[in-house]
Amino acid sequence: MDVKSGIVIGDLNGKEQIYPASMTKIMTAIVALEAFSDLDHEITLSENIFYALDGQDATQAGFQPGESVRVRDLVYGVMLPSGAECCLALADEASGSEEAFVEKMNKKAKSIGMKDTHFMDCTGLHDPEHYSTAYDIALLLKYALHNDTFREVAESHFHSTPATNVHPDGITYYSTMFKNMSDTSVTGGEILGGKTGYTSEAGHCLASFAQIYGREYILVTAGAAADATGVPHILDAKTIYNRLGEAVAQK
Repeated sequence: MDVKSGIVIGDLNGKEQIYPASMTKIMTAIVALEAFSDLDHEITLSENIFYALDGQDATQAGFQPGESVRVRDLVYGVMLPSGAECCLALADEASGSEEAFVEKMNKKAKSIGMKDTHFMDCTGLHDPEHYSTAYDIALLLKYALHNDTFREVAESHFHSTPATNVHPDGITYYSTMFKNMSDTSVTGGEILGGKTGYTSEAGHCLASFAQIYGREYILVTAGAAADATGVPHILDAKTIYNRLGEAVAQK
C-alpha cells in the first residue's frame, strides 16, 4: 500500500480473514497514545495483570508487579519487545478494564474503515473471534503513522527506560523485527519500522513500512509457516520490497 494515497499496488488474498496475533498491538499502541495527553504519566502495574497472563505463553517486556512505569515506556514496551503486560497496564489505566479498552479498539477500527476486523483482546493472544485482514492491518498502520510519537516508536531499534522503583538501572528492550534484520536496506531504500506477530494459529506475521525511491509503502504479510530460518515473515518483507524497488526503478 502506498502510504500517501492509500492505493494498494500489490495484493494476494488481502481481504481474506487472518488471525493478526501481535500486529494487534499497533491498535493497542495508537489507542493508548490518543488516550493519554501526558506520556510521562506513571502507571503502576498491578498483580492482576500478571495473574491474567500466567500460563498464556504471552511475550513480556520485563516489568514487574508494583512497578511504576511511564506511559511512553509502556508504549515502547508494547511495540518493540511485544510486551503483553504493557498492553494490559495501558488498557486498565486508560479504560478501567481490558474489555472497555477493547471496545475503544473496535470503535477505532470502524472509524478508520477496518470493515473485516474484530478484536477480543489488546494483546493479540489467540481467540477464534479475534480476526482481521492484511488490508485492514495496512489501513491501521497507515492511520497510526500519522501520529509522530507512534512513528518514532515504530522506527526504534531499541529503547531504554529511566530508573524505576523496581529497576534502578531501567530496562533496555529491542525490536522483535530489527533484532532479526541485520540489514534494513532494500532496493532503492530501506525498511523503516514494523510490528511482528506470531501464534501457532496465526503463523508468522509482519506489518512493516519502508521508503523506496522517496515514497513510503506499507506491507502486511500473515500466515507464514515456521521454517529453518525462524524469520520467514522478515525474509518475505525483504523479498517483496526488493521486487517493488526493482519495479519502480524500471518505470
